[in-house]
Amino acid sequence: MPAHAGLSSAEDDTVSGRLVVAQELPWPPGVGDFYPPDVAGPWVTKFTLMVWLAVGLVIIFYMAAYRNPKLVPSKGQWLAESVYGLVRDNIAREQMGNAGIRFAPYFTVLFSFILVTNIFSIVPGLQISPNSHIAFPIVLSAISYVLYLTVGIRKHGLAKYFKMSLILPGVPWPMHFLLVPIEFLQNFIVRPVTLALRLFANMFAGHLLLLVFTVGGFVLLATDNPFVQVTSVFSFAMAIVMAFFELLVAALQAYVFVTLTANYVGTSLAEEH
Repeated sequence: MPAHAGLSSAEDDTVSGRLVVAQELPWPPGVGDFYPPDVAGPWVTKFTLMVWLAVGLVIIFYMAAYRNPKLVPSKGQWLAESVYGLVRDNIAREQMGNAGIRFAPYFTVLFSFILVTNIFSIVPGLQISPNSHIAFPIVLSAISYVLYLTVGIRKHGLAKYFKMSLILPGVPWPMHFLLVPIEFLQNFIVRPVTLALRLFANMFAGHLLLLVFTVGGFVLLATDNPFVQVTSVFSFAMAIVMAFFELLVAALQAYVFVTLTANYVGTSLAEEH
């Protein structure tokens, strides 16, 4: 029996109309919202174009900022130098000492790229970060993984590096049967996996919250109850608040990702475990 059986014809039309309106609304959010349509086949999606856009913006920004450097910097030069100084002094040098200065250019580019792609999540027309798709954080994490393995092996040699990474000094040898697998998981599995998952989970959750509050506002506004319609204002207001909060999270996650990368590289270069 239909849910609205026993109602008058006018009431039945009203209920049916409500159902039609509800069916046309994009609710609830689905997994498909995180997979924009292909632009030119399966290999070129909206995410792909956004990544290349971020690369172009980072390159253009630093080239323009340092095209004609001056002793008294322009606003663009000052901003570029501030970003580089932040990464060099507060990340590279803080995590690695003076040895981190030579990695500062790479860390600066990595920080800038992640920051720009994260900010895409609140840019009208884009409204999602490529880092909300697990594939992109995995690639960034893999690059950092290869970096800290490479610098460690180049400095200490393959055998010594793995010995330093797996064997704790001063531990009774029977304990190595327990500690070596733990150290292997921590240094070679957990580090890259958590590095990727942390970035992905924060950006995914932020996008989902924005989607819920925005679509929820439209759902409340589509009802025929004026009291419920008024509550849509609060949903839209929360969407605006979450957009500003997402901007803070975007910067924080870029900072955390680069800081952890610098920390891992620093441990690879250390003489002791």
